[in-house]
Amino acid sequence: MSLLEDLNIPASLKNALAENNLIRATPIQQKVFSPVLAGRDVCGIAQTGTGKTIAYLLPLLKLWKFHAEKNASILILVPTRELVVQVEETIKELTAYMNVKALGVYGGVNIKTQQEALGDKTDIVIGTPGRVYDLALSGFLKFKKIKHLVIDEMDELLNLGFRRQLENILNLLPEKRQTLFFSATLDEEVESFIKEHFDLYEKIEAAASGTPLKSISQIAYAVPNFNTKINLLKYLLAQKEEYIKVLIFVSTKKLADNVFELLQPEFEERLNIIHSNKDQNYRFNAVKKFEEIPNQILIATDIIARGIDVSDISQVINFDVPDTTERYMHRIGRTGRASKTGAAVTFFTVKESVQLENIEEWMDQKIPLTAIPDEVIISDILIEEELDIFVVPEIKLKPLRKEAGGAAFHEKSAKNSRENVTVSRKDRMMKKYGKPKTRGQKPKRKK
Repeated sequence: MSLLEDLNIPASLKNALAENNLIRATPIQQKVFSPVLAGRDVCGIAQTGTGKTIAYLLPLLKLWKFHAEKNASILILVPTRELVVQVEETIKELTAYMNVKALGVYGGVNIKTQQEALGDKTDIVIGTPGRVYDLALSGFLKFKKIKHLVIDEMDELLNLGFRRQLENILNLLPEKRQTLFFSATLDEEVESFIKEHFDLYEKIEAAASGTPLKSISQIAYAVPNFNTKINLLKYLLAQKEEYIKVLIFVSTKKLADNVFELLQPEFEERLNIIHSNKDQNYRFNAVKKFEEIPNQILIATDIIARGIDVSDISQVINFDVPDTTERYMHRIGRTGRASKTGAAVTFFTVKESVQLENIEEWMDQKIPLTAIPDEVIISDILIEEELDIFVVPEIKLKPLRKEAGGAAFHEKSAKNSRENVTVSRKDRMMKKYGKPKTRGQKPKRKK
């Protein structure tokens, strides 16, 4: 279906779509449009990179009517500040010919600046749950005119521990509103949250939950240890003609820094890194460089990578196997976007093989195993985290106090060697006065 020809949208939206070269509608965009337009609550399930953002924005922008109210009528909740910026930019692109003002709010920056911005007219607010709730409690973000609520990347919001903030926000919002949920996966936690808070909603699944995109080829390398992973990674990245724009996923910030330092000597001009310890401007500049300059490499942790919206990533490399199957789907969903093909490469050790088997079972698909090229050096050097050695802690005891001189056994002193002897009063008096001493007879009582 063509977005321009078949969807019933106004000319202002059609012109904006044409300028941004958005021609064909994705399955989720086709299926969601009419139910959202009809005002129904919708739970949309589709993998990352299938156009969920535009899927809910198009019908909501068609429903939007100009009003003089300063308070927003649409609230969009997302898990990360990067995703806030991405959605805000997408809204600005789609509303180039509309008088719509969108504002993104998130933590890590001065809240007063956002409070001042909310003092002006705002039509759409996009934000992370924590900052949205703080602004609502402070009275600067008013919910009384909210007609449409969107909860995007719900699975990740719950994974990040935003459940309480989401519930608090839901309690403050008007009961009469439309609510749209979007998630890459529909696990038990997501489903129980939706059922707990909403009675009637239409579930729309663009692809079976857990099914990998057909446009993504997947391979895996069985690798013995961390240093061999680094050697294999260097070998693959050196193939510039094939590995053009590569996103490398790692599980922790520490691991991301380690991989970056080891790759930097050979790939410094191409290499970028983002994680939560990097400041906001650094992260934005790293993503911009990755998006705009050819032959770039970006190292990222799972949470931060949610805000990356780059359509031509050639490969996603899982330097380690993610701890959940949902994270694996989110990772590989960054490639093969916008009708393009992509590749997902996964490194796994013996310890990670169980996690990989769980992913394969969940997808109902085996990931082809590829042999390590002969040119790659197989290292036998293990890093500290790979050493399974139990170290007995050294327990320091206080030294015993030594007696000054003499053997361990010695005679008692004269004072301490005396024996206890009972002495009668008569003897004591004799010793003191030299003669017997009596108390005297008691006087006889008179009759």
